[in-house]
Order: sequence, then structure tokens, then C-alpha cells
Amino acid sequence: MLDEKEAGGRSNRSHDMNQAIRSEAFSKVPEITLLFWIIKILTTGVGETTSDFLAHRYDPVIVVAISFLVLCTCLALQLFVRRYMPLVYWLAIVLVSIFGTMAADVLHVGLGIPYTVSTSFFLLSLALIFAVWYLSERTLSIHSIFSPRRELFYWAAILTTFALGTAAGDLAATTFGLGYLGGGLFFLLVFALPGLAYRFGLLGEIMAFWLAYIFTRPLGASFADWAGVTPDRGGLDLGTGPVSLVLGAIIALLVGLSAWRHRSKPAMRRDGAAWDPAG
Repeated sequence: MLDEKEAGGRSNRSHDMNQAIRSEAFSKVPEITLLFWIIKILTTGVGETTSDFLAHRYDPVIVVAISFLVLCTCLALQLFVRRYMPLVYWLAIVLVSIFGTMAADVLHVGLGIPYTVSTSFFLLSLALIFAVWYLSERTLSIHSIFSPRRELFYWAAILTTFALGTAAGDLAATTFGLGYLGGGLFFLLVFALPGLAYRFGLLGEIMAFWLAYIFTRPLGASFADWAGVTPDRGGLDLGTGPVSLVLGAIIALLVGLSAWRHRSKPAMRRDGAAWDPAG
């Protein structure tokens, strides 16, 4: 009887492991590791400063149009590839960050819509995307992004989180008077809360992930703005251009590291099992 229980336990563990391997093999998104969160936060910063740099030096209408076309091209490439490719994925994320920032800024600067209204609008939009996604797929898990429809839901949510985070960050820095450094420190604390809640069993994995993901946007953008803007706006006056270049270089190095680590993993067979050259 004991042997049967042990055999059943081993079978269940083997099944769970095979499911995890299969999900990793065919998923179109990266594993959620410390490196993932570091790169994600950096992309939010580079999106903020790059958007500001371009909008203040060129015609905003032309900049937004070109950014949208480049974003569509990058997303099309991401949708076209059959598996997760770090360089393709993170390039799309950077473009989403730039365009998401522009979308939020257009509502406030271009149309004069208050940050409270734009933040509420993007929050409701994100809730609607999640609701339709869940009703369609019965899951919001990022560990199962291996079908075109789920990937479209995923990227719609990603784009909206960037726009929401931009509006929320500006709301905290300006309307609530926290400033960019104060806002960055505030969102650093808020970003850590979902992870702590998940660790102590107060939040589920999916909810904790998406909450943390949303807060990375104002976190990275606030610190990037603090570094780039002039002292009269509470910044270090390093310039949005230089800050964008430095952040971009760091992102490139870390994505290269991520790509190397991804390639160093065992190749996967079509059934999701690790490929054994000797087998």
C-alpha cells in the first residue's frame, strides 16, 4: 500500500514537472525571475525619458505616428515567432513603454485631460481587458501564453499597464505633490507589497504578478524623470537623452545575458520534454 502511494506521489510530481516543462517550452513570454523584474523596471525608465526626449525635439504628431508604426512592427514580429526570443520580446516591451508613455501624455498635454481622469480611464480599460481575457480563456496566467489569442490579450494588457502606470506616476508626482524622487520611493514600497503578500499567502500568484507589473511603470519612470529633469522640477538635470542612452545600454547588456542563459538551457522536443542527444 505504501509503495502504491509513493508511486502515485512520484507520478503526480512527474506530471507536474512535465506540465511545467511543456509550458516553458512553448510559452512566448519569459520566466519571472529577478532578472525579469530588473529589465522590466529599466524599460519603464527608458520609455519615459525617450518619449520626453523625442516629444520635446520633434513634432509630437510625427513622433507618435512613427512610434506607433515601429511598435506595430515589433509586435508583429513577436507574434510571428513561434517561441520566446529574448531580443524580440524585450524590443517589443521597450516600444510598448515608449508608446504607452506617449499615449498617456497625449491625453494630458495634448487634450488637457487631468491625470485623475486618465488614470481612472486606463484602470477601467485594464479591468475590462482582464475581464474579457478571463471569460475567454478562464485564466490570466502568464505561464500559459502559447496561443495567438492569449498573446493578443497579454499584449493588450501590457500596453494598458504602461499607459496606466505613466498616468499614475505623473498623478503622484504632480497632482499629489510627491515629486519624482518622492514618487519613486513611494512606488518602490508599493511595488514590494504584492510580492510580500504573495509570500505570506495573502494574494494569489496571478494577482500578485499583475499588481507588481503595473507598479513597475511608475516606479521606473519616476526615478528616470528624477535623473533627467531640471532642478526646478526636482531633478538632477542629467538630461533625458543621456539617461535614455545609459538605460538603453544597461538593458541591452541584461537582455544579452538573458538570451545567453536562455540558449544555454536544454533544447525542447515537440512534446515539451528535454532533448537528450544520447537518447
